[in-house]
Amino acid sequence: MKAITKHKYGGPEILGLEEVEKPNVKKNHLLIRVKANSANPADWHILRGKPFFARFAFGFFKPKYPILGSDFAGIVEEVGQGVTKFKVGDRVFGEMSGGGAFAEYTCAPENVCGLMPDESDYTEMACLPIAGLTALQALITHGKLKKGESVLINGSSGGVGHLAVQIAKAYGANVIAVCSSKNIDFVKSIGANKAIAYDKENIHLHKEKYDLIVDTNGNLNYADYKRMGKRGVMVGFTNMVHMISVLLKNGFGKFPLAQFTAEANNKDLNELSKLIIDGKLKPHIEKTYSYTETPEAIGYIESMRTRGKVAMSWDL
Repeated sequence: MKAITKHKYGGPEILGLEEVEKPNVKKNHLLIRVKANSANPADWHILRGKPFFARFAFGFFKPKYPILGSDFAGIVEEVGQGVTKFKVGDRVFGEMSGGGAFAEYTCAPENVCGLMPDESDYTEMACLPIAGLTALQALITHGKLKKGESVLINGSSGGVGHLAVQIAKAYGANVIAVCSSKNIDFVKSIGANKAIAYDKENIHLHKEKYDLIVDTNGNLNYADYKRMGKRGVMVGFTNMVHMISVLLKNGFGKFPLAQFTAEANNKDLNELSKLIIDGKLKPHIEKTYSYTETPEAIGYIESMRTRGKVAMSWDL
């Protein structure tokens, strides 16, 4: 089978398209014929081996796992012993946090997969796992968002942010979106009640108060959370020094600030599917590449200026 591979750390230019052995299905796993993938910041962090401490999990001097990729959507070709939730022929989407998704076939645990809605598109569903789970768990699992509450979403036009706007709206929240002025109309079109342009107003001086602050961009400091929110969730971070600074200050303070890494599970993936079916959630795909153009897709999202998501199709 064909796969997008890496044998050293570096930029998108080190990725190759290789013929590798097709995986065998394992116990409690699904063998999936991949139809589409999406690119995430996690992919280029893993590709570059940054932050450096991540190499303890992914290989210190060179990558431990050659096939890149997390998000996928495809068709179940074979089910392993013990699988109870899926059958051959099911259309599924999910996340491989350790990599292995950017290939014609991937072998995924059944508990990190969800059923695709009947009329949904593979590229659309491939854009949901990491970004959708992060948005859902930031708002509901860790942010404890309730109907009628106000939530400020910083970085509201990006991959996680634009899904967070829609999910918060679906749960009955009053959504305030922070984005660039060129994306104001976009975030309002997907459900934001109000938008703040960070290139017109300094968010670090903003004085309004909200029930929940969700920072997907990663540039809010500890004082920003305390000034603007009753509680907060830190999703992204601009660099390790910034993240450590916020978390250290939070360690000595009393402000309820959560920081987490999204975990794939059937329940939350199925909740994302339900929101799609109900017409309350739709990933915005800025660009769709062929699988052969995966290096270009990774390079594009690394620029950190993507509106919504970037997908790669195995049918192009």
